[in-house]
Amino acid sequence: MMLNKWLVYLLLCIGSISYGQNTPNKIPLTEVIISVEKKFSIKFSYAVEDVAAVTIEKPNILFTLQETIAYLNSKTLLNFKALDNRYVTVSVINKTISVCGIVLSNEKKSPLIGASVVVNDIGRKAITNENGKFNLQNIPINATLTISFLGFESRQFSANELFSAQNNCKEIVLSTKKEELNQVLINVYLTPGLQKYLDGSTVLNTKKFGILPGLIEPDILQSIQALPGVESTNESIANINVRGGTNDQNLVLWDNIKMYHSGHFFGLISAYNPNLTNKVIVSKNGTSAEYSEGVSSTINMYTKDLLTNTFSGGGGINLISTDAFLEIPITKKLELHISGRRSITDLYKSPTYTKYFDRSFQDTEINADSDQNNTSSDFYFYDYTAKLLFDLNEKHQFRANIIGINNALDYSESRITNSNETQSKTSTLSQKNIGYGGNWKAQWNSKLSSNFITYFSRYNIDAADYRVETDQRLTEANEVLETGVKLNTHYKTNDNLNFLLGYQFNETGMLNQTTVSAPFYSSTKKDVLLNHALFSEVEYNKNNTYFRVGLRLNYFQKFEKLLVEPRINIRQKLSDQFALKLEGEFKNQSTTQIVDFEDDFLGVEKRRWVLVNDKDIPIATSKQGSFGVEFNKNKLNIEAKGFYKLVDGITASNQGFYNSFQFSNAHGSYTAKGLEFLANKTAHHYSVWVSYTFSTNDYEFDTFAPSTFPNNVDIRHSVSLGFYYNILKNLKIAVGGIWRNGQPYTKPIEGNETIQNGNNTVVNYDLPNKENLNDFMRLDASLNYNFNLSESIKASFTAGVINTTNQDNGINRYYKVNPNDSNDAVQVDNKSLGLTPNISFRVNF
Repeated sequence: MMLNKWLVYLLLCIGSISYGQNTPNKIPLTEVIISVEKKFSIKFSYAVEDVAAVTIEKPNILFTLQETIAYLNSKTLLNFKALDNRYVTVSVINKTISVCGIVLSNEKKSPLIGASVVVNDIGRKAITNENGKFNLQNIPINATLTISFLGFESRQFSANELFSAQNNCKEIVLSTKKEELNQVLINVYLTPGLQKYLDGSTVLNTKKFGILPGLIEPDILQSIQALPGVESTNESIANINVRGGTNDQNLVLWDNIKMYHSGHFFGLISAYNPNLTNKVIVSKNGTSAEYSEGVSSTINMYTKDLLTNTFSGGGGINLISTDAFLEIPITKKLELHISGRRSITDLYKSPTYTKYFDRSFQDTEINADSDQNNTSSDFYFYDYTAKLLFDLNEKHQFRANIIGINNALDYSESRITNSNETQSKTSTLSQKNIGYGGNWKAQWNSKLSSNFITYFSRYNIDAADYRVETDQRLTEANEVLETGVKLNTHYKTNDNLNFLLGYQFNETGMLNQTTVSAPFYSSTKKDVLLNHALFSEVEYNKNNTYFRVGLRLNYFQKFEKLLVEPRINIRQKLSDQFALKLEGEFKNQSTTQIVDFEDDFLGVEKRRWVLVNDKDIPIATSKQGSFGVEFNKNKLNIEAKGFYKLVDGITASNQGFYNSFQFSNAHGSYTAKGLEFLANKTAHHYSVWVSYTFSTNDYEFDTFAPSTFPNNVDIRHSVSLGFYYNILKNLKIAVGGIWRNGQPYTKPIEGNETIQNGNNTVVNYDLPNKENLNDFMRLDASLNYNFNLSESIKASFTAGVINTTNQDNGINRYYKVNPNDSNDAVQVDNKSLGLTPNISFRVNF
């Protein structure tokens, strides 16, 4: 008997050694039970749900019954007990267990920091620490866990696979997604949740977002302003200037739907709810041939695209708005994601609202001083999204999306006439963007895949302004209708090489309309443009070399015009620390915004979308190149890059000139060139960064005198710095600031401020953009605290302050004729936000 025992133990040891070298295939416990019942003519008594999800290595055929029971007890979390020679009972030792794991990448087995661990069906979540490790307590024994990380294939494990009584955590290796050669280069870029890809694009993962100075939520349009080369001269997300470009030169996509509107509160708050946004990719140069338009940048927003079969959601409130989102599994193959947000400004006017209101409506009819009139205004906004996810099988996925954005303003004014009668006026302003989209992803075989995309986008801005003094009603409308279809086909020859071939068709229609009641006047202009495009590129990534080279052919049917756009993006690693980066692209743009009148849309929104006509409004084209060096060691990342950018086909009407060219019709170009620098040191508890941009940016209009002068957004020097620190495990703080040169402006000629132009008196401007405002300086801070309300409900409190020092910053200056003295010009200064606090409270489950 002793010999048999030692033989059994020897066999177990040999089995364990064999397991360590070549992992055997596990089989369901139910199969083992059936086999043992037949071999020993016994009966197991158990609850089906206790053993249904358990797998085990098959016991050795030499085991006796007692040895088999001992083996089953050692390999499972169940209690096997022989009542007699006929019956064996099976019971659960613990209904819940503790699990742990260490998540690693398949390359160099480096830890994946911030990987997501979700317990399916119950919604418990965790993220990995700086060592890639996670721990979860009190997990149901039959639970399934999904482990995922951006850019990597997700994996699922049963809870008992990750159980270890000795806390010997299982190593979990995630493989890079096969369809994505463009891997993550830097996992933590400025703050957790911000990452950098090999092609140089910046990626925001909102679910893992840490904190940035002044922000109370992961707002990509605010976050990217910490990057070199990205400015907002009037601190508005509706006016982001990338390497000297205007805001309409940024292509904004939400789940492949082209959006024409990006901000609430007329640019101070992002119009895109971040809670269902999975990632956002920002590209300044070297863009994929898949994309055109946006001669300055491409901003791609993607919502969550994987079915989790887990009901989850959350909600929050701050001093401006409240929001909620839900992820609702309908079946195992069908899921619905919805979100909504609405301002509370019409119910409660917080100090934050007052600051935003004064900033947004300064120098407009809404905020104009009037001693004779009584005025009131009511402003609110809302947005909503919905996404239906359907997985037909492992090879075919269908998605359908909708997004809606709305800003609404009602403005009332009353005055008492000389005859003691009260006259009232009501003006309204509505700004909307709604988009519908769908796509079908198909994996035809291991090498060939396709993605068919279709979308519809509609943008409207409508204003009705009733003027009491003249008994005149003015209505203005701007509408954009765009339909798009795109087919992307990917062919992957191996793990290192991928080919893309695609076709895109767009139909864009625009309407601009103005009507006046007395005297009656009406103007309506409609334009439609059809655009066909073929594009192809090859992407390669192996060892120290990454490159993506592509070509896009654009054909404009209306003009019978073909534009050829080459693209290049190369990164060559010289050593473990140093790499060189080369990017270049040609792009075009057929839609643009123009500034028509100083009082467009109640003076609140001064821009209208128009289509090019290849005459007085030509197709804008850009040629851009950049070259830089990167250094990365011990989580210290340093980048230096020189760039040159030429954009041709801009018009005087879309630059918003406040000078002698304000009402001129001409087209020209601008050239931006300079140097960008970024240094970022990250660790588990902190991140510190500084970015600097030096650039020169000049217009060239051949028909103007002078023909060359500084761009409206010619900011020669710009510095951004910040500090993020984990004070405690659940308490974070971020402090940062911005300093840059003041924006250029044009002064009138001293002593001869106005001149007569026909029947009108106008400002007599000096040389354009010869002067600069005082330097812009701002210090921001944020504090975030996370805590658990229960096992499955997480909560967070965030406080943020913009412009903590209440710095008086000018963001624009222009002049107009003094209504009381036509020989004098009045200076008008627009100011930035003063000290502006905000707080938010969020709950997620």
